[in-house]
Amino acid sequence: MPAARKKASAPIRVDIKREDTVKVISGRDKGKTGRVLGVNRENGKLLVEHVMMVKRHTRPNPGKQIKGGIAERESPIPASNVMVVCPACGKATRIGHHVDAAPGGKTRRTRICRKCNGTIDRK
Repeated sequence: MPAARKKASAPIRVDIKREDTVKVISGRDKGKTGRVLGVNRENGKLLVEHVMMVKRHTRPNPGKQIKGGIAERESPIPASNVMVVCPACGKATRIGHHVDAAPGGKTRRTRICRKCNGTIDRK
């Protein structure tokens, strides 16, 4: 009897982008801040610099110039466990969206801080 396959779910909405600074609000690394290295929207997880560090045992492979030993690296953390740190006020905050009307009838959607209404987007 074949094993039941998991149905692919829709991507989870994550308002956090690469290079954002986030603060961990729950879990074993609560209180730490770090830069987002990667976002996986399929399972709603983030890779945050120096957060959720795990030890990885690697076997040496001289053919690929891999030195063996115990290496530490980041592990993915759920996006619900972090909050974006606002660059303007420096506090962990929720993300809001503001729609601006640009010339030519186009609209531009920017992320804003819910505490100080400063923009989170860098451009």
